[in-house]
Amino acid sequence: MGARGPCPPLAPLLALALALLGPARALQNVTAQLFGPEARGTLAAFGDFNSDKQTDLFVLRGGNELVIFLADQKEPYFKPRVRLPMKSLGVTITSVVPGDYDGDSQMDVLLTTQAPSHGKDELSVFIFWGHNQTLDLNHKTVLNKTFYDEPLVMDFNGDLIPDVFGVTSDSSKPQILLGGNLSWHPALETQSKMYIPHSHAFIDLNNDFTADLFLTTSPNSKTIQFETWVNKDGNFSKVGKSKEMPSGAKVVGQSVFADFDGDGQSEHLLPICEDETCQRSAIYLTKLGLDQWIPVLQDFRNKDTVWGFVPYQNDKSSTEVSFPITLHIGDYNMDGYPDALAILKNTSGSNQQAFLLENVPCNNASCKSVRRMFRVFWELSDLNQIKDAVVATFFDIYEDGILDIIVLSKGYSNKDFAIHTLKNNFEADAYFVKVIVLSGLCSNDCPRKITPFGVNQPGPYIMYTTVDANGYLKNGSAGQLSQSAHYALQLPYNVLGLGRSANFLDHLYVGIPRPLGEKSIRKQEWTAIIPNSQLIVIPYPHNVPRSWSAKLYLTPSNIVLLTAIALIGVCVFILAIIGILHWQEKKADDREKRQEAHRFHFDAM
Repeated sequence: MGARGPCPPLAPLLALALALLGPARALQNVTAQLFGPEARGTLAAFGDFNSDKQTDLFVLRGGNELVIFLADQKEPYFKPRVRLPMKSLGVTITSVVPGDYDGDSQMDVLLTTQAPSHGKDELSVFIFWGHNQTLDLNHKTVLNKTFYDEPLVMDFNGDLIPDVFGVTSDSSKPQILLGGNLSWHPALETQSKMYIPHSHAFIDLNNDFTADLFLTTSPNSKTIQFETWVNKDGNFSKVGKSKEMPSGAKVVGQSVFADFDGDGQSEHLLPICEDETCQRSAIYLTKLGLDQWIPVLQDFRNKDTVWGFVPYQNDKSSTEVSFPITLHIGDYNMDGYPDALAILKNTSGSNQQAFLLENVPCNNASCKSVRRMFRVFWELSDLNQIKDAVVATFFDIYEDGILDIIVLSKGYSNKDFAIHTLKNNFEADAYFVKVIVLSGLCSNDCPRKITPFGVNQPGPYIMYTTVDANGYLKNGSAGQLSQSAHYALQLPYNVLGLGRSANFLDHLYVGIPRPLGEKSIRKQEWTAIIPNSQLIVIPYPHNVPRSWSAKLYLTPSNIVLLTAIALIGVCVFILAIIGILHWQEKKADDREKRQEAHRFHFDAM
């Protein structure tokens, strides 16, 4: 039987403790505490570079330098410890994808770059090999092929070493660079032309816990289509016809994937504009096997002001960085339904800000079939104060299971953005589970005897089932690092909200990709997982799921600490009563002894 939260005698004290704390601000700007004077650059990726179970930040500066901010226990909590200057190579860095590309369980870093001689049509790829928690400019591999677009990092052959997928300059069909031996191979037999900027994804779309391949294609310059290649026994096969974009869409943003309605299956979310200037914006949803697009947000009006997405500027002559229309997904309020962050622009002015899109129950006929919709949270003061925002994403700053917010804005310099970090002070009796799946290339025999916590691993899929506070079955799922291109900024872990139910998770399932020809699904189940905990899954060996190990770390949230305070208060109160009663009883005993001593004993006469 699962835990049911505080017992009744604790409830009044817990309520009193919450009341004494007062209403917390929803967001609190903590940029100075985190970065000190170093809050500048373009946040490009997340990853635990030094295997200390704390996520580090990969930041680009000046267009030609990578700076890794390592998490620390003292202020400022993120310090620029590793620098990789590439000015001498005469290239501009366009993206960063951390991962273990040679299988030595140490984090390497893949960079895509533009050279002035190639222009913006071709991207070179560098892989810098990690060694003893540092990077060396001379210890690198330059791929002998260039890409037309930023590649998708995925696990194509199921060996849990990341591979590089994309269209190269010497072929019209997608190629795959297999990690480990770095050999090139044809990826898919497709005649489709890939759309630029693509939003390919490597995520389970048919509920078999094995990551499938989702492609963004373009038969012509004005039309975008979507293809799903399902992983069948380790081989990718196209399912059905290509899906057309929503009718009326003139500008299409990046596809993202989330378990939007809490049914245990990932849905495809797509931000679009119904005109070229994004005066009319919307977000649509669909899923594998569903032919129609369902609108989950069409109302972008706040009082008398209409807002809309910021269209991607694909101007090859411009030096200013432009970001595709992207939703960054995360469960802000831990209710079990993923929310989103988006950049919106005032359609009648020039104001550009980050907004939280809250996942709420559907209140109109158009979204009844999914029962959920997005609603723009217009009033978040600290978020609204950041002007000229260009990127907003979620990040667990304090490793406490609560997703905070990082925003990049214009104005620091011509080549660098200002970095803003906002702590999420959301106070509610809500619970979570935080899951990270490692590569499983080693377990107790890792190099330098350090388990590589957080070496970014694309492809694992996580799902849980539990019972909510009302006794109903509740599901939730998420893919790990399903996208890597165009500042996807996905975290190397998943934080799954559980709502207000303090019950144990009845079942938690983890699946990983499998190699060609393997028919059995690589999936393992754990039961009775404690809420408010971090689960680190080591799938070693890959083909024996029952031997996989999971390390559980408890993460006390504010409500747990308040419960502990209330419990201690009750214990002190009870001990005080026991002490008073004991003292009174001792006084009574002493009085009786004195009376006994003064009593006349007739037997002594």
